[in-house]
Amino acid sequence: MASDSRGIAPRVITLLPAGTEIVAALGGLESLVGISHECDYPPAVTELPRVTASVVNPEASSAQIDADVLTRVRSDAPLFALRMEDLRRLAPTLIITQALCDVCAVSEAKIRNLVGVLDPAPRIIPLTGSTVSGVLADMRTVGDAIGRSHEAALLLANIDSRMREVHSVLKAARAPRPRVAVIEWIDPVFVAGRWTPELVKRGGGIAVLAEPGAHSLQASVEQIREAKPELLLFAPCGFSLERSAREARELLATEAWSWAGGVEAWALDGNALTSRPGPRLADAVDVIAAIVAPALFPAPALEYALRL
Repeated sequence: MASDSRGIAPRVITLLPAGTEIVAALGGLESLVGISHECDYPPAVTELPRVTASVVNPEASSAQIDADVLTRVRSDAPLFALRMEDLRRLAPTLIITQALCDVCAVSEAKIRNLVGVLDPAPRIIPLTGSTVSGVLADMRTVGDAIGRSHEAALLLANIDSRMREVHSVLKAARAPRPRVAVIEWIDPVFVAGRWTPELVKRGGGIAVLAEPGAHSLQASVEQIREAKPELLLFAPCGFSLERSAREARELLATEAWSWAGGVEAWALDGNALTSRPGPRLADAVDVIAAIVAPALFPAPALEYALRL
């Protein structure tokens, strides 16, 4: 087992799926001792103890989930329960959390307050990247923290190579760049921000409405129509491909979205591709490129994308 900079074998708890995926991609599975309730990839992690639970019902409708989250945020009520007894028992030396979105996982500030009772206190690393380069920097930070700097360098080189290859193919073909709207939430509608506009650009499209690195944008149907997207990608945050496709079809069947009848539309596994700032952002670029320029790339993997 690798050791950290102090020569200590790390005991890592990740409080969000992206953190778990990063540690696994760096070959650090043996250092993981606990994960969040949402962590599901790679499959090998699913048997690990889960130290969080959601207080919002993930099976509720999109509108109800949004309403429940807003109610709890406005009242400063927690969205996640942290199982402190399990945390004490697992005795982590490192906890990976995030500092981007209080809705996505336990925040850095809250976890620092909660784990102050642990002795010795674990190191806390928040994932902070809101752009592709920021996400890559987070991977390097995690690699350094778990004694896998070399593996991190190799992983980053591989991701960079894959993205550059897509760019080279698009550039050589002088492929046209369609206007793309990535829908991150269905009810109310949000257009994906953060790293997603960059994924669209790297995959050969032009992202509409949202800006790279900025928060996702709540948008009206009229705003999306007026942005004149030539491609609609439905990738609701945290939803499987099956649920994304079902809710997207229901939305497109409404009168308000009748204008989109002639617009190419796909459902994506947003839970795997766009919601998680981790290694599979490279997969997201591959999938987007396959949709944007089908003559230049193999069809997207069936587990990731479905044409509506």
